[in-house]
Amino acid sequence: MTAFLLTLVVGGGVVGDLLKAHGMRLQGAPATLGPTALARFGIATVRNAWFLLALAGYAISFFGFMALLSIRDVSFAVPATALGYALETLLARLFLHEQVSLRRWAGAALVVAGVALLA
Repeated sequence: MTAFLLTLVVGGGVVGDLLKAHGMRLQGAPATLGPTALARFGIATVRNAWFLLALAGYAISFFGFMALLSIRDVSFAVPATALGYALETLLARLFLHEQVSLRRWAGAALVVAGVALLA
């Protein structure tokens, strides 16, 4: 059960972050920081299908985390979800075609090593 819930938490968060990043890149930045431009930007964001799908991923992650906390200690649950950082780095490179420096790969590897120490 723990592995399933951890998969929901990490998977939902990763999917949410990747979909949000994709959607916001397609949408672009607000023209200015004035109230009207920010209001238009906000309205466009909540109409953005990628953003709405990202919210669904975040919801899955949130409720999975709530369930995970009901069966595991917070001292395990919170650090274990850090696996998402490493997975997001890999998937951002593969799907969003981001350039990932050696320093970032090293950071992701350290996160995985830290989670392995907790397990």
